[in-house]
Amino acid sequence: MSYRAAAALQAAIYGVLSTAPALAGVLVFDATPPAENAGTFVLIGPEEVLDQSDKTGFGAEHRIAVSVISDASGFLTAKTLAGHVTDCLTGARPELGTGRVVGIRFVKAVAKRLADGDTRRIDLTFRVRIDL
Repeated sequence: MSYRAAAALQAAIYGVLSTAPALAGVLVFDATPPAENAGTFVLIGPEEVLDQSDKTGFGAEHRIAVSVISDASGFLTAKTLAGHVTDCLTGARPELGTGRVVGIRFVKAVAKRLADGDTRRIDLTFRVRIDL
């Protein structure tokens, strides 16, 4: 098992999301943005990596979270954007500097209203299989 493809995967996911026509005008971050960038944005979040090596070679399963956060009224904006994120990533095979993406699958989503009551957050989880 190896974690060596993690940085390359994050860069690839950022590349896919930040250049997707369906997400035009939506900022993509890998850290919570400063307050002046609040509004509606996509946040590449935490990941869990599991060994998927077998007798044919090394591999890893990355379970990566991508969040849609929006202060727009209601859930419609966040849910629409989350659907676009899912469409962009599911089945994508971005090029990596380390390893090769075998496939990306949607696993789950959790939608919630944050404590301030004005912000919606949808946490999407994707399973990314990488051969090293």
